[in-house]
Amino acid sequence: MSDREYIFYVYILASRSRTLYVGFTNDIVKRVLQHRELRPDTFTGKYKITRLVYYERHTYVRNAIAREKQIKCWDRQKKIALIEQANSTWEDLAAGWTGIWQPGLPEPGKEKAGSSLRSE
Repeated sequence: MSDREYIFYVYILASRSRTLYVGFTNDIVKRVLQHRELRPDTFTGKYKITRLVYYERHTYVRNAIAREKQIKCWDRQKKIALIEQANSTWEDLAAGWTGIWQPGLPEPGKEKAGSSLRSE
């Protein structure tokens, strides 16, 4: 049995006009960078949804999948309330991510002090 800790993320991306996308991944950096490629054959590409406005960590894949499904079923107002509870200014939490960590860049899972982003 491996000692490796697995981390899964449920996240919400938004466009400048606040069109929302809810997703799940085990590599938040790679996934956000994929969304930022703006592939025209994808929902996020079509609507230019690139800003990471909310994410939460999960240790167990089943919990992350269940949480993603739960949030996807919510109405828009409930999703907005979740985002604004943790990120009232809708700041892009992945601003500056390039896929290669550099000193001073925020790391996923290493939230800022006082952050209310969920973690299991």
